[in-house]
Amino acid sequence: MAEISEEYQLSPSSWNRFEECPRKYWLSRQRLPRKASMAASLGNVIHNSMEEICNLDFEDYDDSKVGWLSNLMKETIDKHWSLEKEIFLNTPRRPSWKSQSIGKAREGLVGALNILFSKTRHAGKKFSEISVKDWKEIKSIILSNEESLISNDGRLIGRLDLLIDNLDEDGNSRGWIVADLKTGKPPNSKLNEKVTRQLLFYRDLLKETKPNHPKVSAEGWYSSNQKIYSTDGEFVLNDAILAWNQMKLTKAPPVSTPSEDACGFCEFKAWCPDWWISRDRGHLSDRNTFRDEVVKIVKFDESSGAARFERQSPVGSEGELTSSEISFGAFIKGRALIQLKEIFSSDYEGALFLGSVRSQGQIIHLGDWSEILPWSPLLESIR
Repeated sequence: MAEISEEYQLSPSSWNRFEECPRKYWLSRQRLPRKASMAASLGNVIHNSMEEICNLDFEDYDDSKVGWLSNLMKETIDKHWSLEKEIFLNTPRRPSWKSQSIGKAREGLVGALNILFSKTRHAGKKFSEISVKDWKEIKSIILSNEESLISNDGRLIGRLDLLIDNLDEDGNSRGWIVADLKTGKPPNSKLNEKVTRQLLFYRDLLKETKPNHPKVSAEGWYSSNQKIYSTDGEFVLNDAILAWNQMKLTKAPPVSTPSEDACGFCEFKAWCPDWWISRDRGHLSDRNTFRDEVVKIVKFDESSGAARFERQSPVGSEGELTSSEISFGAFIKGRALIQLKEIFSSDYEGALFLGSVRSQGQIIHLGDWSEILPWSPLLESIR
């Protein structure tokens, strides 16, 4: 299989994507339309707000000043919420923006700062009681904030949320803490394998790039429950290099490894025929409340959003389709209705990918949570 000459770098996220499914990783490098999500935007707001607050210079402020932090937190969240909303709304593949989720963003920043405070003698202190002097002490343990790490050979890359000086009760350093801020659902008891490897990747990459380092430990900081999950393990960069050697972009797509985990939330299904073949063969479930479909339009009423679709069956391995005897009615509204009207008015006559339809008996529902795209299997790299 011919390779495409191109420099590339492995990050924890690309490594995980490749292991889930090589074809998913290949598709992620084809510059296909990006898909936005509220969960990702929420995480961006929290991360960006935390970064800005941790980088602020308070040298010219009165050390005794209090009451400033709560106002600053609100102003910072509101600013990054507005910036992220603009990015989100300018992304064609997106659901509707959930304005009410700003409360979760504020709670996430509160959680992140409380975890940071827990590493100092100001643990548990109210934000309204934090003086400028207190903040300077808190900030002094932050050795690095949102730092890019690149291996000496340039093949591995990561972005470190925080590097913390791990102080004892007397203020003496016990080493460094690589801290990765997590804004999603926390684990039930311990970190899963992917998050553990991500933390160890950052730990080992930091050690390589800063050879005079002291003892380095790794922690996941979960803002939603304000808990810290520590991890330890063997050196992982050798495995990362082995993976890098397998991840070179090729002209033709690599083999896929369809599974419920790999395909469940994959954003590239409209360009990948393999998941549809696997579902047709019964290897993937078609009985979930929310599922994806490949269909053709039988009827569509633009005014009411009512439609009838016929499921298309795969033929061969390259995305070819044929009609089936399976059809179902649909009610479409919101973003999905806008997308279908645009496709319908363009005189497109091919098959459609329906993402995240809600099934109720013989009727499916599509709305702001769904998307409709032309079915367009990608069989050759466009890079």
